[in-house]
Amino acid sequence: MSSIEKLVEVKGLKKYFIKKTGIIKSKVEYIKAVDDVSFYIKKGETLGLVGESGCGKSTTGRTIIRLYDSTAGEILYDGKNIAGLNKKELMPYRKKMQMIFQDPYASLNSRMTVADIIGESLDIHKIATGKQRQEIIYDLLARVGLGKDHASRYPHEFSGGQRQRIGIARALAVKPEFIICDEPISALDVSIQAQVVNMLDDLQSELGLTYLFIAHDLSMVKHISNRVGVMYLGSLAEVASSAELYKNPVHPYTQALLSSIPIPDPDKSEEINRIVLEGDVPSPLNPPSGCKFRTRCKYAMNKCAEDNPTLKEVSKEHFVVCHLV
Repeated sequence: MSSIEKLVEVKGLKKYFIKKTGIIKSKVEYIKAVDDVSFYIKKGETLGLVGESGCGKSTTGRTIIRLYDSTAGEILYDGKNIAGLNKKELMPYRKKMQMIFQDPYASLNSRMTVADIIGESLDIHKIATGKQRQEIIYDLLARVGLGKDHASRYPHEFSGGQRQRIGIARALAVKPEFIICDEPISALDVSIQAQVVNMLDDLQSELGLTYLFIAHDLSMVKHISNRVGVMYLGSLAEVASSAELYKNPVHPYTQALLSSIPIPDPDKSEEINRIVLEGDVPSPLNPPSGCKFRTRCKYAMNKCAEDNPTLKEVSKEHFVVCHLV
């Protein structure tokens, strides 16, 4: 694949947070939130990122968009490494990359009207003023299923689903190419979740957007994603096309994760072989040696404790991190 087809690529991405311990806080430890993650996202596609809470999904997204500075690794946007750019150098990429946040209540400024929330990025990037600014805001509201009369209202006057629509409109304001959707539906009612996902799907088709879709809901990720990456304890376990991953999961963790998806039919649900993982997720302060999943894996061997497995291609664009393959 040529580099032109890859809009976003991360290579060996790491994000460690410092934690000081001890009586006088003199001991320094590192929380390895993202630990040597590599993947790419093609132009116009959606890469889903799934895994248990605390596995590093959101931190990965925030590091890619430079809300966090990376500890190590490369973040390539259209072939340009943006990991080390300063604030001024990063400004053009702020327009190209946007984020939809998980919490529609905390992510909107309660003291600002909807028009000011959406228009703030237009002001920062000097895109439009006056009547043109107003027309852009009205057009964005219409795109996300809201009306002109909503522009003068405040966030507390809206439901959770409407607030998330405002957040989406804000992300679209600067005409980005790439949007990180950080669990944008997890705080919403089930009926609203489907509406928001379908809207994101339509916007992608209309505007040619590229998504990194971070979520817990595995069935929803399957619906919206072209490819899916599975994370465990700050690292990738498996990456494949959506159809391939759900049909042929190779990593033991992926198999366990997919077996937990609820099935509406009680009869069929009883036929499913649920894989129950034993033990707790290790701490990112002190992850296991070798394979991070080995402490919960029934197939673990001596080799798993000694060597950290690398990403291997088991079939076309199907990558797995496991000594079993």
